Amino acid sequence: MAEEIVMPRLSDTMERGTIARWLVHEGDAVHEGDVLAEIETDKATMELNAYSDGVLLRILVQDGEAAELGAPIAVVGAEGEDVSGFSAASGNGDAAAADGAGETEAAPPAASEAVAAAPAPDAPAPPAGGGTLKASPVARRMASDAGFDLRGLAGKGSGPDGRIVRVDVERALAGGASAAPAAAAPPAQAPASAPAPAPARAAAAPPEADTVIEPSPMLKAVARRMSESKAQVPHFYLQCEIDMAKALALREELNAELADEGVKLTVNDLIVRACALALRDHPQFHRSWIDGKLYQHGAAHVGVAVALDEGLIVPVIRNADSLPLRELAVVARDLVARARSGSLRQQEIEGGTFSVSNLGMLGITSFQAIINPPEPGILAVGSVVERATGVGGQVVVRPLMTVNLSVDHRAASGADGARLLQTVTRYLEHPLLLLV
Repeated sequence: MAEEIVMPRLSDTMERGTIARWLVHEGDAVHEGDVLAEIETDKATMELNAYSDGVLLRILVQDGEAAELGAPIAVVGAEGEDVSGFSAASGNGDAAAADGAGETEAAPPAASEAVAAAPAPDAPAPPAGGGTLKASPVARRMASDAGFDLRGLAGKGSGPDGRIVRVDVERALAGGASAAPAAAAPPAQAPASAPAPAPARAAAAPPEADTVIEPSPMLKAVARRMSESKAQVPHFYLQCEIDMAKALALREELNAELADEGVKLTVNDLIVRACALALRDHPQFHRSWIDGKLYQHGAAHVGVAVALDEGLIVPVIRNADSLPLRELAVVARDLVARARSGSLRQQEIEGGTFSVSNLGMLGITSFQAIINPPEPGILAVGSVVERATGVGGQVVVRPLMTVNLSVDHRAASGADGARLLQTVTRYLEHPLLLLV
């Protein structure tokens, strides 16, 4: 039986996706796990995999077109099967996320939306008020198998014109909820003596010299997540200066030895390595506050902030505390390159337990970064600047780097953050420790 492929959730902040390109054509045979299309999300371009065998009977959302989560984008079934009843959704923002490709299930709807599910008769009667019950074949089959009466969802489906699709039945079966909230009751008529409400003011038009730009999905996601973080996470900040003389000398020596292998260490590689080892040394800091509980992290998955024209993305170096410096540098270089080309995979942008944001290459000497929840902290790194400082009772010029640690006060205390920063400083001022 023909089955809809819907827009899946490919990142934790995704609300809609754009079909970058289909890699198969209508009429092609597909098998479970095959890559069907590339989808642009708010974070990266990711692959859509088939989750069953069959034939791609119809493409509902073409290259360059966008669809909301849970909206039908294609139909897969047996060769020659009739798909005239399938059409692209009109962009229902309430559609649930797909269960395909191992994605996260949608949360159950609120109890206030619950409706009773009566046993389904052999042939469902038309909905009240006449007309045909609009439901996809898959939705009808699922409802029949579960003994669920689709009439309770009539006209409330996520598909076009209220058509009931698979995600609506899944939602109803999971939480006993309707596919769409009931229509609000009309407001009570105001007394005859009540004054008429003032007309709403139209938004002021921008000045003629200004241009209104629609932000990219990525930029919208960054704006939303950073606003939520700053409003909900109690930040505090710790700052120190690190003498980078020995670290810079070691980097220069290692790069000279590794030149023939095509490996080039950056200052940021040394910093990420130092942070990863420090996180391992201070488990009291290395934990996240999630829904009123503390989650202790067993490995350091360090995110590296990468600025793009359309926003910011943070690819994650997994198990950074167990990677030798040379391997860490190779992994970081690959992730940054693919972040800029938009070819990161979902698992490469999720699961971070700490982040590093470095603006030193842009001449910024000091700044404070916003935490990326649920991580406990982020290190903001400034440029290395030669400054006069006191060493052994004498004033000398040293290459100093200012770093600021932003900490979630729910996950760690001031002393926890200070100890972590002390250890990061120790690793960078005695960089041979990074190699053992």
